[in-house]
Amino acid sequence: MLIIKEVCVDSLSDAMNAEKNGANRIELCSRLDKDGLTPSRKLIRDCFNLLKIPIRVMIRPKHPSFVYSENEISQMIKEISYCKMIGVDGVVFGCLDNNFDFNIDQIDLLSEIAKPLNVIIHKSIDSTSSVIESLSKILKNKNINGVLSSGGNRFAKDAIKTLKKMLDLSPENFEIICAGGITFENFNYLHKKINAKYYHGKKIINIK
Repeated sequence: MLIIKEVCVDSLSDAMNAEKNGANRIELCSRLDKDGLTPSRKLIRDCFNLLKIPIRVMIRPKHPSFVYSENEISQMIKEISYCKMIGVDGVVFGCLDNNFDFNIDQIDLLSEIAKPLNVIIHKSIDSTSSVIESLSKILKNKNINGVLSSGGNRFAKDAIKTLKKMLDLSPENFEIICAGGITFENFNYLHKKINAKYYHGKKIINIK
């Protein structure tokens, strides 16, 4: 099984360094100190022009809430449309309501607009009241290609059973991208426990 290691970065230099050191894919953000916000259009364009590996762009206008107003959704639509025009591999987003459940109406709208790009629901799923129930809702939307999750915990190592259950519930072509404190040093241990295909992190590869 081919393992895909996705590295999250917030600068062109980090993106190029990640590619050089073996990253299979980039999640492009700004402000990783705030867990990743929407990057500038210049950064998206520069990375797309200079990198050979796929790029998925974070669409997240604010921190820390995943509850969005109509104006914020309009801004997300504009950024998704720009990503479609550029031709990146995919976009990453997630929307919650005030009850810490997915805002399915907003997610359906954004995912429909994003096609044919790959659409990934980010770690907003870990803030929902039930990760498994939330995954079941997402699987009903055929425009969504995967979710990024640490199994409802901060760290993947504390949610191995949940991540494995998420893998079991998902179709083979649906990406369960495991995240949460996964590093170059602990990757082999966690992969043996989880046995997923997709992994994500800032330090998941050995940056030289």
